Amino acid sequence: MEFSLARQRFYQEIHQPDEQIDLAKAALYLAQEEYPQLDVEEYLNALDAMAVEVQERLPIAAYPLRIIQVLNHYLYEDLKFRGNTDSYYDPRNSYLNQVIDRRTGIPITLALVYLEIARRIDFPMVGIGMPGHFLIRPLVEGMQIFVDPFNQGEVLFEQDCQERLNQIYNQQLFEFRPEFLESVSPQYFLARMLTNLKAVYLESNDVPRALAAIERILLLFPHAVMEQRDRGLLYYQLDRWVEARQDLESYLTYAPSTIKDAPIIQELLRRIDLKS
Repeated sequence: MEFSLARQRFYQEIHQPDEQIDLAKAALYLAQEEYPQLDVEEYLNALDAMAVEVQERLPIAAYPLRIIQVLNHYLYEDLKFRGNTDSYYDPRNSYLNQVIDRRTGIPITLALVYLEIARRIDFPMVGIGMPGHFLIRPLVEGMQIFVDPFNQGEVLFEQDCQERLNQIYNQQLFEFRPEFLESVSPQYFLARMLTNLKAVYLESNDVPRALAAIERILLLFPHAVMEQRDRGLLYYQLDRWVEARQDLESYLTYAPSTIKDAPIIQELLRRIDLKS
């Protein structure tokens, strides 16, 4: 399979040890497929410049909550970053270059901007992949607080996170589990960004772009059987019978025995045999 240059760069970035993966670079390579003229260095330099400005605003004795306060003031008061509540499902919210240019995004991309600036000022933070929302947490010993980049950098405690989850799911009681507040790997972070794009493009029936999102998820997690199934279904829509058969047969082979859609997949495979 021949990849575009942007896809090649994305692949190279993610196939490194976790600690060497540059999330901002990977996210910009992801965006470069949609925006081929995107200058990755320009946006990395923009993040560098933001970090310099934050550093200049920090007092000499900067304790963690004070650093968060300065970051919040700079991002949300000075630069006017905000969560895009008006057009949450606009695909531009998932592209880092667009988020930086437009100063708006969804929780995970605003978290990425926040994380990258924090990393540059030596204030390490990690992504927290809570269901339906994305938070970040400072890596400070003895401090268990969370920051909500979508809501002006609001500082939360664990109980607040549970309440936020209930809000997201319309006040329905949602079983809160400790693993919801665990940090995520760079691969998971990028896969979640791509999953958002996949959902947006499937909703608008943009099959080529949805397929591109799935293909990159599978670069991150090659054995994700549900993604193989979905890629096979999109190949089927595109009349790419050989690839569709390969993915759908693989799904039936490796998916859990509890899957309920096996008869549907088997019927599609029968139709492929008739067409090919």
